[in-house]
Amino acid sequence: MNPILSLSGIDKAFPGVKALDQAGLNVYAGQVMALMGENGAGKSTLMKVLTGIYQADAGTICYRGEARRFKGPRDSQQAGIGIIHQELNLLPELTIAENIFLGQEPVNAFGKIDWRRLYADAQALLDRLQIHHSPKTRVGSLSIGAQQMVEIAKALSFNADVIIMDEPTDALTDTETRALFRVIEELRQSGCGIVYISHRLAEIFEICDRITVLRDGKWIGEEAVADIDEDHLIEMMVGRRLDEQYPRLNVPAGNEVLRVDRLSGAGVKDVSFILREGEILGFSGLMGAGRTELARILYGAEPRSGGKTQLAGRPYRASTPHQGLDAGIAYISEDRKGDGLVLGLSVLANMSLSALAEFSRGPQLDHGAERRAVDEFIRLFNIKTPGRDQLIGNLSGGNQQKVAIAKGLMTKPRVLILDEPTRGVDVGAKKEIYQLINRFKQEGMAILLLSSDMPEVLGISDRIMVMHEGRITGEFKAAEATQEQLLAAAVSQVQQEEMA
Repeated sequence: MNPILSLSGIDKAFPGVKALDQAGLNVYAGQVMALMGENGAGKSTLMKVLTGIYQADAGTICYRGEARRFKGPRDSQQAGIGIIHQELNLLPELTIAENIFLGQEPVNAFGKIDWRRLYADAQALLDRLQIHHSPKTRVGSLSIGAQQMVEIAKALSFNADVIIMDEPTDALTDTETRALFRVIEELRQSGCGIVYISHRLAEIFEICDRITVLRDGKWIGEEAVADIDEDHLIEMMVGRRLDEQYPRLNVPAGNEVLRVDRLSGAGVKDVSFILREGEILGFSGLMGAGRTELARILYGAEPRSGGKTQLAGRPYRASTPHQGLDAGIAYISEDRKGDGLVLGLSVLANMSLSALAEFSRGPQLDHGAERRAVDEFIRLFNIKTPGRDQLIGNLSGGNQQKVAIAKGLMTKPRVLILDEPTRGVDVGAKKEIYQLINRFKQEGMAILLLSSDMPEVLGISDRIMVMHEGRITGEFKAAEATQEQLLAAAVSQVQQEEMA
């Protein structure tokens, strides 16, 4: 079978790092090609070379039998190549329809935008993706998951022959994910070639036909999904066998650190629990269950409407994140780009931003101590960066996540709240993060783990609380719990009875 698109011998270097080194990829009409590799392997860089965002230093792109070099995104779009970026590229003040057709608005005979057709065409795409929002809805009012679906609709609007999907399900609910998979099958049947980038291995084996693996910017191999298993795929990605994806560490729980009694606020209703030293308390539930809202209330980022909390035996109430940090609570947001990091600043500036008081010497900062602390975290977390002065926006998603976690830890918290800590992170980096979490646990830190990944919650938590519509609907010892039990609690017993 001849590929509709082929990249071969692609090189791309940036100051201090060679991102691609003889990288390659084949895309076949009517097939889904998974592009796999650890964070920093070069997947997104290769796609940016393909779509003209970057120009390759060497190598060839062959599209429909012709050598091509795209001058920019519009050039590749016009050729029939669409991309759904991992990072959202939407204008929040515009409507869904305006975002979908931005730059390609339909016009009437007078050269003005045909608004009726614009909204009708947008509605057709929303129906196709089962998005239950009006095309006139302002994008800024949507959830992250809904915005991701708008990005997907935007890519479909180009009627491309090749569509690149970079972590498309990262912020989607199960329902949204199933709708996307249905659209992918439609595109496959129509002869479209799809490049699918994801760290969710189950998705790869469910919807993809072939797999291409990159490691350290190099092409490692191409395999048919039917001819490869998960262990072999992981070994290709990381260059070694990866034993025990969820390394549980058993540590006796110590003294009570945090007590929450009937806490309420926006999206949270009468939540109560106790967290102890050296304990990982997992919070599971479907998207919208109230996990993030609970974390933000505890941290002081959202107001509470009722309930009491105690920290180390004393009454605790934070009205601002600054108060939360001062009390010893660090919150690592699920949205590292929006809430956790400043992409235009360096690794050093981001990592030390919340802990500048630790380096204050009167009116001055001890920059030497700051640099030493940052360098130690870079070493400890195995953060792949040319140096502490590298712009964090130039790092891979997994390395950005490590910096976000290090930023929280640099404040030396009593309680560490991790909200989706491995979202968009490859299997190798996931295990590194789990091992670090275990290290902090062993040192007596109290940890709240909020995750929609049930195997993750089951794998590294000591106890698990399940939430549904802001309430606690189940509590389990992780070693005795099953995914079926968590799911039953996540949809609530009332719904279970209605579904029976």
